[in-house]
Formats: sequence, structure tokens, C-alpha cells
Amino acid sequence: MSYNNIREFIRELEYQGELKRIDKPVSMQLEITEICQRALKAGGPALLFEQPEGFSTPVLGNLFGTQERIAMALRLGSVIELREVGHRLAAFKSPSWPTALKEAFRKLPEFGKLRHMSPRLVERAPCTENVIDDDDVDLACLPIQTCWPEDAGPLITFGLVVTRGPDGGRQNVGIYRQQVITRNKVIMRWLAHRGGATDFKAWCAKFPGTRFPVAVAIGTDPATLLAAVTPIPDTLSEFQFAGLLRGGRSEISRCSHVPLDVPASAEFVLEGYIDPQEEAMEGPFGDHTGYYNNEEKFPVLTVERITHRNAPIYHTTYTGRSPYDEPSILGMALNEVFIPILQMQFPEIVDLYLPPEACSYRIA
Repeated sequence: MSYNNIREFIRELEYQGELKRIDKPVSMQLEITEICQRALKAGGPALLFEQPEGFSTPVLGNLFGTQERIAMALRLGSVIELREVGHRLAAFKSPSWPTALKEAFRKLPEFGKLRHMSPRLVERAPCTENVIDDDDVDLACLPIQTCWPEDAGPLITFGLVVTRGPDGGRQNVGIYRQQVITRNKVIMRWLAHRGGATDFKAWCAKFPGTRFPVAVAIGTDPATLLAAVTPIPDTLSEFQFAGLLRGGRSEISRCSHVPLDVPASAEFVLEGYIDPQEEAMEGPFGDHTGYYNNEEKFPVLTVERITHRNAPIYHTTYTGRSPYDEPSILGMALNEVFIPILQMQFPEIVDLYLPPEACSYRIA
């Protein structure tokens, strides 16, 4: 069975001794980062902080702090099996159709997996159980952590950002850090080559001066989380790929405030827009390199609506010096995904290792 939401995964991790609950008060200022980094360095469990100081919402950290938990998230026996994911992606980049009846029967199991690609729309989704609108929207109600001493402010670190280009095609899901600057505004730090940024650029070119719809989902099922960090072809939606990873169709919910879809089981959803005329100076924040990166201007997302599940859980992480953060662990796991894709282009490649100390995939 696959995990349909993050709560099912939490229960399984706790059953397997891979999650610990912390029932003592813990500060969102630096302390969450410190504890999670110590746990990650020791190969320790995922952590559920039940009493973040000043908040009633539990905070989940260090979820993907080991490669074994990444494999568990997809019900795999080991991270090596992620190489099969790479073979699927390579097939999407250069599909091979059967040319004979015998070959067609051989490929039937692979074609059967395609039935999981089409997402299923859920009308009354758990993520819409509670709605906060307009003047009541206040991001200070969420336990958003400040990771490092010289960080510019609180940072949403594991929000899945959903966008769509101006032609209404596939939806892109990416993870971009978001600096909170007011009760209802965050700075959206997406680099120019990322899916969200390219959707935004295309939108501004076709509809100059108009608001760009954005949704942010926090606390989604593991397959969607991993799909959002996997280098998939631009023609494929992360929701579709999550269905392949999960072995079951992604359940999505239509936002009521913006024309976008989000994971139906998300713990929190932020709905809003980016005004192309509104930018702000973002940073500095601690980064993979072990240094604080420079300040730079990025678009500002205005949040008009927050929806959340009953008794929600806030999922967070931190970015720190590699290899001692979750992006580094995810990068090591995704190493297996890259190999079949690169071998398709360069058959002479036998194996590959992306060192997390060098920021993993950025070298490739």
C-alpha cells in the first residue's frame, strides 16, 4: 500500500521506530534547526515537536534525514531501487513502443503503471476543512522557523509551490524557499530556470501587468514531496509522476481562490497571487555552501486565503552546510534517478556519484 497523506507515513515511521515525539517546549528560533541537524548527523529519526513555543500546531522535522526513510516513503526495499524510477523517466524522455505482439505483452506491466498518472479530483478534500480569508490571514499563526542566527527572517522551507503557465497546460510543482515579510506576504525565491519562474515569465509576457495565481501546499504525501524534487521532463506534471511513484493516482483538490489544484491531503494550503510589479529584497539565508548567500530581488506572493486540515501538522526543514541537511540526503538518493537518464545520452557511463559536499545535482 502507498501513503495517501503525510499522517499515514508518520504513523508507519513511529511504528518502525523511525520517528520520535518531543513533548518539551522548543523554540522556532534556531532551536528546531539545531535539534534536527544533530539528529540528522547521528542518523537519527524523524522528529515531531508537539509543543513549539507560542504555537498549538505540531512541527515535523528531519523527515528525510536518512536515505532509508526516503526509500520507506515509496515503499521501496532500498534506495538502489530508485534507479528504476530513473528508468521510467528515461523512457518518458525517449519512449520506446512495442513493434511486435510478443514485445507488447512483455511491456504490458510497464504500460499498466500509466493508469496511475491521471490525478483524481476530490470535491470535499481534507485540506479545505478550515478556511481563513482576507483580513484574518496571518502567517504569524503558523510555526515558521528561523533557521540560522543571521537569517533575514522566518522562512517557509518545505512549501510545494503550484503554478501554471499562460496556456493552461500542465501544472508545475516545485519547492522554493519563502521569506515571510508581513502577515500575508512572502518573497518567492525561485531561480530563473525553475518551473515556477518560467511559468511566471511566460505569464508576464502574455498577460503583462496581470496577477499571477500561485498556491502553496505544506505537509503533503511523501510521493508528491519526492516528485517535487525529482528532475522530471517539463511535459510531465509532478502530480502525474507522483502517481507513478506511489502506484496509485494522486488525489487533488481545486483551489477556490485561484485556478490551480493542490494535493487533497495537504495539511496547509496558501492561495494567492504575485503582482508582476511587486518585488522585494530577499535574504540573506544560510545555504548549502555553508555560507549566507547574497540578497537579491524576487517576486512577492500575497496570500489571500489559508486552508488547513483539522489539527494540522506543519512540515519544515532547514538548508545548511552539505552534507548535513535534508537536501543533501535527498540529493544522494536522487543520484540513483540520474544514472539511467545520463546513460541514455552517454551509454559509456557505468556509474555516477554526485557528492553532496559539492551541492549534488548542481555539478551535473
